Amino acid sequence: MNDSQATLERRIARLAAAGGSATFAGNRIGLEKEGLRVSANGRLAETPHPLTLGAALTHPYITTDFSEALIELITPPLSSGHAALEFLTDIHLYVYRHLPDELLWGTSMPCILSRTGEIPLARYGTSNAATMKTAYRRGLGNRYGRTMQLIAGVHFNFSFADAFWDLYQDQDQEAVAGERDGFRAEVQMGMIRNLQRIGWLVPYLFGASPAVCASFAQGRETDLHRFDADTLFYPHATSLRMGDIGYQNKQEEGTGIKANYDSLDAYVRSLTWAIQTPCPQYEAIGVKVSDRYEQLNANVLQIENEYYSTVRPKQITDWMEKPTLALRRRGIRYVELRSLDVNIFDPVGVGEEQLRFLEVLMLSCLLTESPRIGARERREIDENQVLTAHRGREPGLALVRDRHPVALRHWAGEILAGMAAAAELLDGAANGPRSESLRRQREKVDHPDLTPSARILETMRARHEGFFDFSQRLAEEHRRELRSLELSPERQALFDRLTVDSLRQQREIEAADDQSFDDFLETYFAQGD
Repeated sequence: MNDSQATLERRIARLAAAGGSATFAGNRIGLEKEGLRVSANGRLAETPHPLTLGAALTHPYITTDFSEALIELITPPLSSGHAALEFLTDIHLYVYRHLPDELLWGTSMPCILSRTGEIPLARYGTSNAATMKTAYRRGLGNRYGRTMQLIAGVHFNFSFADAFWDLYQDQDQEAVAGERDGFRAEVQMGMIRNLQRIGWLVPYLFGASPAVCASFAQGRETDLHRFDADTLFYPHATSLRMGDIGYQNKQEEGTGIKANYDSLDAYVRSLTWAIQTPCPQYEAIGVKVSDRYEQLNANVLQIENEYYSTVRPKQITDWMEKPTLALRRRGIRYVELRSLDVNIFDPVGVGEEQLRFLEVLMLSCLLTESPRIGARERREIDENQVLTAHRGREPGLALVRDRHPVALRHWAGEILAGMAAAAELLDGAANGPRSESLRRQREKVDHPDLTPSARILETMRARHEGFFDFSQRLAEEHRRELRSLELSPERQALFDRLTVDSLRQQREIEAADDQSFDDFLETYFAQGD
């Protein structure tokens, strides 16, 4: 047993002896799930976001992401993964009652695409806030291409209970009494660093995008293999979404950054620098061209959300408050893990077994020692992610750890074995549901054919289906299954009320505008100065 594992087990033993399992009852889980609206023939929907679902600008649970056709469904933070999945399912039921002729695409990689210029940007009304959201998305399209922005995912939002934090701080000999927010920020930034170190494990276990429609390439040369005339893939891929096929902040090319995760303050300062520092490549695009904003600014990042990362520290923002300012003012409220593909084998894109495992992963990463990440280790983290995304199921594949090659299967086995005690602590007993989820993940390491990515390719081969036909068939099955379920009167009433309220709130925001958009942007970016 290495020193890091010994430290982890000592901490778990102390928490268990002090009744730590009971404190997890106050943990909170939230989900964000993106998905494309598509027509009956599987093409990108050309219809606007339905007004019957409310205003995307102000609805707390039903909104849009990059495109008008890319719907985003959000749960509140709830007491368990089961409760979050129930809420997410209910949102799907409500949405499908207002999409009579459309499907929700069930995979991360998009449906058949026509010309990039036909991908509609999301629209949020006529207010300055709405204009800013659309201009930001236009900037993303200009910087990285619109096609890349249609890749969908699932975000897992997790926060530990106050009771846990109080107990854990009492047990930490180096913690300063009364320094609650500082202690929580330091520990959670350490957790985030560990989530990055072993983040490749998530696409290996849950990656569900080994293939894509050939139309996604838009005529560009790639080294992807031909599955059939209309499908591209890598034979041992787990998650094309998490590989280098999507847009990334490429520091080495002068068009991005690597955020500093040494501390919360360092993280905020690194993003603030990027939002305030001009980028020559983006200056060439122009900002306000013929009275239309082509991007919010010509800086390395337009806003914080442009920074591509598998995991983020988050704080709930007030209306039009900058995320970095919210973090600086109120610390970390929760951690957002962004590396989950949409699971095509589940009607709502994610399952309870996944969520149970992610709870264990969060706790293990929080309790494990977490030194700062240097430049060499940062390169290893990035390389391991791409290797796993493109070749994760390849027999004998080696990743890099501390400058040395290590077999993916060996490293994954070590990690999962080391998580067993954390699973028992969360369950409050041996052989609980989280321990069972951990066992199922170990089976995927021993038998790569059990991973979602392998199952997708095997199904496509067995049924002689390309990616599009496979994805559309399952999307139609999911629609039938979801439409067969009943939405409770209470949830129906809640979503009906939120629809009406969100439309009213949008009108009020539009009526209250008293600045030009230029002045509005200047005021927004001046926050905290």
